[in-house]
Amino acid sequence: MLSDDQLIMGVEIHCEEKGRCPASCHLCRRAGKEQVSPIPVLLEINRITPLYNLIQDNSTREVFKNAFMSLYWCTGKGEVIDDWCRCDLTAFDENGLPNCSPLPPPVFRLSPNMEPSSNVVALEWLDVQAAIGTKVSDYILHHKKVDEYTDTELYTGESLSLTDDLLSGLGTACISAGRSHGGSTDKNLYSVIFKCLEADSLYKFTLIAVDTHGRHSAQSLVTLRTACSLVDDGKAEEIADRIYTLYNGYTSGKEQQIAYNTLMEVSASMLLRVQHHYNALYEKFGDFVWRSEDELGPRKAHLVLRRLEKVSSHCSGLLRSAHIQRRIDNIPYLICHSEDLRTSGFVLYSILKDSKFTCEEKMVSMPRNTYGDSKGR
Repeated sequence: MLSDDQLIMGVEIHCEEKGRCPASCHLCRRAGKEQVSPIPVLLEINRITPLYNLIQDNSTREVFKNAFMSLYWCTGKGEVIDDWCRCDLTAFDENGLPNCSPLPPPVFRLSPNMEPSSNVVALEWLDVQAAIGTKVSDYILHHKKVDEYTDTELYTGESLSLTDDLLSGLGTACISAGRSHGGSTDKNLYSVIFKCLEADSLYKFTLIAVDTHGRHSAQSLVTLRTACSLVDDGKAEEIADRIYTLYNGYTSGKEQQIAYNTLMEVSASMLLRVQHHYNALYEKFGDFVWRSEDELGPRKAHLVLRRLEKVSSHCSGLLRSAHIQRRIDNIPYLICHSEDLRTSGFVLYSILKDSKFTCEEKMVSMPRNTYGDSKGR
């Protein structure tokens, strides 16, 4: 990695005569002077070469090379030794860790090969380790559900180590590390899939790089809302018919309890869809809210109807679509495990890029609802 054609790039310029100005050109004449006008030349870049190669003296060239290498890879505060930086004594942070070699933050992003669903989200990032300098040992992932109506700092969420928790196989079954299938073949691309998220919920995901000295980078943040809860449209219409039958005529205590139990057993999204079908079919006999209050009584009706507040305004609009269909996307995904065993009992900062991984292809099933004004095929 230290060959001259791979590092500090500069410009070598050769000048040659491209002709003289004609004597008739007034721009080339100097008034009151008889000397020949300067010969115009054209500067052309014919090849790229390290700047220090422009220096002929070997010892001076070596000094310039070391200086440029230090400036480029070690922010001018250290010396390049093989593929790492030996920092000057003045280049240590408040924790006593060398910081002459930058540790850039990773760029956390949604995986383009896997669209988020109501429960599954895939995120990816490129390894930030450069050819020379800081060596990345691990990545720390943190995720938590964010409640818009309360102090988000009350919920600490969950932090996981890419190497110790996910790639080691010791982590939770709800989170797996691997690589996207059919996308980039870049071996520096890491990916994590979250499989047990709550639907229609706001989540915050953060990623931090850790180097072999234990130094942490700035965090990269992704905030997103998961897709709406899945609903069975046919079942929702059946429940709406059943509720209408129970509400129709005199409602006994037994029928009232059956209707109440039925409405409380379904999810909030299904309840909203039941309301949609009920009003579409039977609103001429009174809308769903009014009939529920009349048949169940104010207290039970309030317990049922307040559950509708759990559905976001975005999903509430989608759940009032004319037709909702369900489909399942089966997406191939590479789940990876590390072949290296880390010794427990003491901290060991190994280089992540040197680790060996075994990956196997698995299928991730992602059920989805599609919304529209007409039934699809």
